[in-house]
Amino acid sequence: MKKIVVILLAAAAIIIVFVFNQSNAKQDRDIYVAINGNDQNNGTKSKPFRTLKKAASEAKAGTAVFIRKGTYHEKIVVKHNGTKSKPIVFQAYKNEKVVLSGKSVKNVGGTTSLVNINNKNYLTIKGLTIQDLITDLADETVIGIYVTGSSSHITLENNHVQRIETHADDGNGHGIAIYGTGPMKDLNILNNTVEDLILGSSEALVLNGDINGFKVENNLVRRSNNIGIDLIGFEGTSNNKKTDYVRNGAVKNNKVYEISSYGNPAYGEDYTAGGIYVDGGKNITIEKNTIYNNDIGIEATSEHAKKYADHINIINNTIYNNFYTGISIGGYDENRGGTINSTISQNIIYRNDTKELDGGQLLIQHDTKNNVIEKNILTAGPSRLFIANYFTTNQDNKLLKNVFHKEKGKTGIWIWKDEEYTSFPDFKIASKSDAPSKYLDPRYKNANKYDFNLKKDSPAKKITK
Repeated sequence: MKKIVVILLAAAAIIIVFVFNQSNAKQDRDIYVAINGNDQNNGTKSKPFRTLKKAASEAKAGTAVFIRKGTYHEKIVVKHNGTKSKPIVFQAYKNEKVVLSGKSVKNVGGTTSLVNINNKNYLTIKGLTIQDLITDLADETVIGIYVTGSSSHITLENNHVQRIETHADDGNGHGIAIYGTGPMKDLNILNNTVEDLILGSSEALVLNGDINGFKVENNLVRRSNNIGIDLIGFEGTSNNKKTDYVRNGAVKNNKVYEISSYGNPAYGEDYTAGGIYVDGGKNITIEKNTIYNNDIGIEATSEHAKKYADHINIINNTIYNNFYTGISIGGYDENRGGTINSTISQNIIYRNDTKELDGGQLLIQHDTKNNVIEKNILTAGPSRLFIANYFTTNQDNKLLKNVFHKEKGKTGIWIWKDEEYTSFPDFKIASKSDAPSKYLDPRYKNANKYDFNLKKDSPAKKITK
């Protein structure tokens, strides 16, 4: 009798699990949108919806929204949350060209975006072209993709954001903006192209506020008139002052070029825009990026007094032909914060300071402490400056195993704690550089064509490995 009861109970359990799984499966669906669709349809492939608004209202956990080719003169405003096992996806159908255009969006003030994600989780936006959002209003911020609130587990992948523009002298615009007003985590910005932006005082791709855990990888950011990729803290973005900074993430394998504030009404004739900028972040790795023809290659500091870029690892990047400097750490004046506990290692820093603005290849500014600068290869630009350190607030920074490119008939210049040196031995003594640091020809294969691989007989290999 007991055996029969056990069998019956087991059978009942199997039936319950089957019914439960079937019930869950019914919640999953694919929704289609097409410019020849109708919102009175059922959203299937053969009977698609017409508007993104309708699709967003229907797209609950477990839904994939497939958008057919064409230009949509409307926004995506995400209405529902996904879950870990049932995320929500908005994506172009089979790589068809899907354009979200802002041409018909009226200037209304406040924040205007073509994709808006506010307090949503487990969501992917993939394969969309987002363009032509333009304002003349100083009090309107235009944004291609805007993620805010406490949104987490967000992926932005293979999107093309272009021609987001503010034409107001004091205006603001972003290509992709992620603002953690509440706590955010697990943000993935992957394989996007962000280009041809007029930004005012803002940035092409920015993470700002309470963000703990992110990846910014394999993106192309170019041809814009302010900062390329920016990671920001201490601006009052978060509701919690203690966690109002970006942290614990990676910026890797991106290509960033032609980023310059010169001629931007917000900056006049200053060359101040960084390709990649950490402004008050912590525990961030900047690795294997290619950065050229910007004002500044990579900058890590804080613009807020007594705040820091802390534990920033700038590793194995290729940085060349930037107008002001290759890498900059420390605040630009004594009213700013600085850079601490960070590492600059194994970078190629080649012929920056092309405008001869005395930024050199490595610019060490105000309030830099306990940083390690090691195993880099530096080639001077027209100014002949390798290291430019005009502040005496440089404390306990270590220079180890760096190679400075010696060129026939040219004299290198090093400035350390506001003292200029044209003798490498004198600079080594002043900066306490280690014995393996050298002034020699690293023997690149073809640096004139930006091939920075070293020849087999390169004396720099053993020093910088």
